[in-house]
Amino acid sequence: MVPERETTTRERATSGATASSRARARLDQPRPPRRRLLPEWDPESFGRLSERVARFLGTGRFIVWMTVVIIVWVVWNVSAPSGLRFDEYPFIFLTLVLSLQASYAAPLILLAQNRQDDRDRVNLEQDRKQNERSIADTEYLTREIAALRIGLGEVATRDWIRSELQDLVKDLEERQNGHHPDRGVFPADRSAGRDVHDR
Repeated sequence: MVPERETTTRERATSGATASSRARARLDQPRPPRRRLLPEWDPESFGRLSERVARFLGTGRFIVWMTVVIIVWVVWNVSAPSGLRFDEYPFIFLTLVLSLQASYAAPLILLAQNRQDDRDRVNLEQDRKQNERSIADTEYLTREIAALRIGLGEVATRDWIRSELQDLVKDLEERQNGHHPDRGVFPADRSAGRDVHDR
């Protein structure tokens, strides 16, 4: 029996040695960030930047500035001395700059629209939930009001009590005057042929 214990202890020791030679991951600490070849950026900040650019591209100020730059560009390259011109008559460089600006502006505008669509979707979902809560509250209040109306239909109203009291006062006055001695105060007393011992 002793040799078996020694072999199991040796096996555990060898397995522990292989486990300790590996880097053990600690569960109580976050993993260190891995190195990446590509640069990282915050998608939210990039999205906010794209929205700012798209908002600026949709203004009249951008159109005015772009028009001024194009006019200055063309006037400079037509009327400046030949040594200072940097883009001759077909204005190839101007076309390249404008196409480059358009190729960057289109994805930025699409990204801004996607972010706006996401916001609109979230707002619509919140509005839908709010409408559902409002409808549920309205239905609950409607049921409560209906229950109150049904309950009030069985409750004696002030006008009904007043009319009953006036009828009782009239009956008492008539009994005191002796006009109707056989009439009782209560409607049950007025029924003819009522047994006296039922009271």
